[in-house]
Amino acid sequence: MLHPFEPVYDANSNVLILGTFPSVKSREQSFYYGHPQNRFWKVIAALTKSELPTTLEAKKALLLTHGIAIWDVIHSCDITGSSDSSIKNVVPMDFSTILAQSQIKRIFANGATAAKLYQTYCEHTTGIPIIKLPSTSPANAAFSLEKLLTTWSILNL
Repeated sequence: MLHPFEPVYDANSNVLILGTFPSVKSREQSFYYGHPQNRFWKVIAALTKSELPTTLEAKKALLLTHGIAIWDVIHSCDITGSSDSSIKNVVPMDFSTILAQSQIKRIFANGATAAKLYQTYCEHTTGIPIIKLPSTSPANAAFSLEKLLTTWSILNL
């Protein structure tokens, strides 16, 4: 399966947050973190002291206003449903364009799988280490929203 949509970034983006590959719900909406139980947008809104965005335009504006870029580590792969554990035959993203056209100096992983894949396939090329954050996925029930906010506050937004 080929990654279905483009990264969100602009020339002022200084932080890049990477997931693995869009979930079924995200693919249906053609945008990142589309599952209604995913806490990504709640976390970013809280950390930036912003209203929770509900439209694609508001989500993009929230990110860009605060210098945040988002994308995924995987360009293409075999995946069953939305399960990261089913990912096989990974072809990684090429980050050269996004890094050349932005101010990105820090890269964060939304979850352990994104961090591991980036370290395996991308870090040697980008030269930028990744900082692993706990996943905002509803599958990560061990982390409450409050605990996510505490650990994600390292973004310093």
